[in-house]
Amino acid sequence: MVMNLGAYTACLHNFTLPEALDHLKSFGLTGAEVNVGGFIPSPHCPVDLLIGSKIAREDYLGIFEEKGMRLAGLNTSGNVLDPLPDVGPRHTYDLKRAIELAGKLGIKEIVCMSGLPGTDPDAKYPAWVVNPWNGEQLEVLEYQYGVLEKFWKEMDLRAQDAGVKLAWELHPTNTVFTPTQFLEFDERVGGFKNIGVNMDPSHLMWQGMDIMKSIELLGDKIVHVHAKDTKIEPGVATRGVLDPSFGPVPEDESARTPVGMDHYCSSWPSDPAWAFVAIGEGHDVPWWSEFLAAIAKIDPEMNINIEHEDAAYDQLEGIRLGAENLIAAQNA
Repeated sequence: MVMNLGAYTACLHNFTLPEALDHLKSFGLTGAEVNVGGFIPSPHCPVDLLIGSKIAREDYLGIFEEKGMRLAGLNTSGNVLDPLPDVGPRHTYDLKRAIELAGKLGIKEIVCMSGLPGTDPDAKYPAWVVNPWNGEQLEVLEYQYGVLEKFWKEMDLRAQDAGVKLAWELHPTNTVFTPTQFLEFDERVGGFKNIGVNMDPSHLMWQGMDIMKSIELLGDKIVHVHAKDTKIEPGVATRGVLDPSFGPVPEDESARTPVGMDHYCSSWPSDPAWAFVAIGEGHDVPWWSEFLAAIAKIDPEMNINIEHEDAAYDQLEGIRLGAENLIAAQNA
């Protein structure tokens, strides 16, 4: 079984695109997913230039061809529905531009997220409804679903026109963050034509889900894959998986958890309930072999890209270790 294994290059922001591709190729990978907006900037893709120039697009794709690598998807993960005026509109703009660019480049997948509105039309901040056991929270969730429905029906049409699939990452702190919930929302809107799921198992792992059953449930709704691992830590015994005990980004750069291009997430507790780790550090190679086999049943040519967010390893070592274990899983 030989699959399309690559990596998301956001964490390689300090390398030029040709340099990043050389590193990925040296690790045995064949594809690269590049960021084009959202939470973080676009270190490896000049979006405006490529939208406006056919010659620039040909030159850009030529870099991949010269390196013997594939452009294995675009990424614009962000909160397109954030009520903050300097966040939601900007991320929406990035997504619309990404759809236009993907169509012109002939790229078939864009990773994004469902987004998270506020509680009502006058809300200042986004509000995540985790467990709507009371009527007020159900009302909030119903309002949020209405916002999503209007927005994503339009994006679905744009994606259809561009011949692109939008792959929602089921990421907590989004309105839609579980496999069952995605299917319920898909049914609510009458069935999306060009919106599916980016299967990133790491976010489902820390929620306690069965990844293989999730893959089976979603089936061909899965249109893209992020390979990222999670380890459940001893702290879960008293913190639980919804632990809010995070702090601000540390001043000490060595203690920061990178997410790409000099952007970092909040600091983790010293004894966390769970942590993102390099592939193989949370689940062994036989587990990943089963994961790849399950994905191959849906589409043997699926783009499967490593996303490195393990602060215990630097950017290159983390991707290298992930590639080594993922290739071993593929060959098992």
